[in-house]
Amino acid sequence: MPRFLVPVLAATALAGALLLAAPPASADTLLVDRSKQPAGVAVPTRGMSMADVEARFGAPSERLDPRGGQKQQWPTIHRWVYPAFTVYFERSRVIDTVANRATASEVGPKPAIR
Repeated sequence: MPRFLVPVLAATALAGALLLAAPPASADTLLVDRSKQPAGVAVPTRGMSMADVEARFGAPSERLDPRGGQKQQWPTIHRWVYPAFTVYFERSRVIDTVANRATASEVGPKPAIR
């Protein structure tokens, strides 16, 4: 056997032994998909106006203070909170809808800055 293969084979054997001795892998479940698409809940779609959202879903339970708008290239973002989701508007059009936490103990996105 050529001498240069001995370190390669030793490293391969050591790596295999370490993999066999490693504990099983575990991971946290990300809530990105659930937070983007509330299951079984009709939500406002991108492009709807504020008037359309209020006409279809009623008045929001809370209207958070607008953010941004200090410069022309930074549009003002408005946030309306409903019981099941929060709607984000750029100027007066929906840009995104995100589900609120399902339970108080759920680990997920941080609450909105108020």
